[in-house]
Amino acid sequence: MYADTLQALERAHLLRLIVWGAASVLAGTAILAWLRAGVRESSLLKHFAMMSAAWGVMDLVVGLVLLTRLSIRDIAGATRLDRLLWLNIGLDAGYVLVGLTFIVVGWRVGRRLGLVGAGTAVIVQGFALALLDLVLAAQISR
Repeated sequence: MYADTLQALERAHLLRLIVWGAASVLAGTAILAWLRAGVRESSLLKHFAMMSAAWGVMDLVVGLVLLTRLSIRDIAGATRLDRLLWLNIGLDAGYVLVGLTFIVVGWRVGRRLGLVGAGTAVIVQGFALALLDLVLAAQISR
């Protein structure tokens, strides 16, 4: 693979990450605004929205910082990217497991729906980040 092709793939990946982060922030704040505007009270939705917005901010910051530092990679840099990408995929799977743990603990310990909502958001983020990372991994492994 040529260095400029790898850079274009990495740029597209970071742009997808930024879009996902922005969508998470938008969805989280929209749900919070909807809950605030009405007389609705849902601990599950509130914590889901807060966790989604927080993860979205983190995704946005990481994506924007990495996008500004994007440069052409040599073979060693491409190898580091590949290894870091697979490490991230493993961490994404860990996020899903942490989210499942939140849900199980929240449900078993007095039906704490806030913890269930936060765990659900962590699972959604973990799956989405894993999907984004797997797309890039499939593209660069060709």
